[in-house]
Amino acid sequence: MSTDHADHSRQPAPAGTTFPARPGWPEIVIGLLAMVAAGAVAPFFGPLELELDAVVYGLALAAWSGIVGLVGFAAAALIRIRSWGAFSVRRTTWRWMGIGAAAGVIALVLKGVVNYAVITLTGFDANPQSPYYDAAGGGVLPLILTFAFLSVLTPIGEEFLFRGVVTNALLRYGPVVGVLSSSMIFALFHGINIVLPSALVVGIIAAESMRRSGSIWPAVAVHVVNNMALPLFVLITGNTGPG
Repeated sequence: MSTDHADHSRQPAPAGTTFPARPGWPEIVIGLLAMVAAGAVAPFFGPLELELDAVVYGLALAAWSGIVGLVGFAAAALIRIRSWGAFSVRRTTWRWMGIGAAAGVIALVLKGVVNYAVITLTGFDANPQSPYYDAAGGGVLPLILTFAFLSVLTPIGEEFLFRGVVTNALLRYGPVVGVLSSSMIFALFHGINIVLPSALVVGIIAAESMRRSGSIWPAVAVHVVNNMALPLFVLITGNTGPG
């Protein structure tokens, strides 16, 4: 990795053609709609429709959570912008990657505190991520696949869309609006449930990591560390449930 922040075009543009320097509302709308459309396929993975067992179902959902983000990003990127750098997909330094990983640990601790407060105050603790625990607890191969899908594929897919597209687009209104509003959108896309406050915490820290570093990769590091907690919890404790 290097400190080179130069944009690298994915394909040459015709002479005289100019592209926006950063994504805007068209990219936000198209990207999120594409993600929603791709996500609508997920219910068909259910045990009732395809008679999948709990482990396979959890693995399918874990993989799809990353794929839908990449689908959204691809749709947003293809409509009018041809530079990776416009979405902060550019090289960074190992120092920033270390900062991102450390920020991920901080996010993990903070979201734990927030979750504890929410559960204590409301008594609401239903966790929609139970299928991921089923997948991670299904044996060695399912655990490895859960790490790959949940801790690598999903962070890349979601960061490319929500930070690369949404945060970058909204930063035109200033850092506070850009970071907070994009993080709220990210959290809402996780549903109105116990995961929402966690997603908000992770979103804010990831968005700020990207904004300060100028690269998407420290934000991905934040997300990777956060998502590794679930399969690591199953691996270390043998507990296959969110409780």
